[in-house]
Amino acid sequence: MKMERSNEWILLYELDDEKGHTIRELCVSKAEEFRMLGYEQVTGQDVWNCVCDKYPKTGDPLLHKMVNDILSLKVTSLMNWMTMSVYKGAQF
Repeated sequence: MKMERSNEWILLYELDDEKGHTIRELCVSKAEEFRMLGYEQVTGQDVWNCVCDKYPKTGDPLLHKMVNDILSLKVTSLMNWMTMSVYKGAQF
C-alpha cells in the first residue's frame, strides 16, 4: 500500500544512509515476525507506512520514537490500519 505524504521523514525508509538502512532493517524484521505468526503478505513497507501514519503531517518525530513504534507494533494494530487504509482508498 502506498500512502502519499509530503513529509521528508516519510522518505527515510528509502534513503541509502545509515538511518534509512536501520529503519528498513527494523521494519523488515518486524514484518518477518508477523510472517512467523501467519501473516505472510506483510512487508517492511507496510510496517513503515502504518507507523508513519501515526505521526502528524508536520514536525519530525525523534529517531528513538520511530524505533520504539516499529518494535512495539502489534499485529492487530497493523491489520486494523491496513483494513482502514483499504476503506479510505475505496471509491464508492
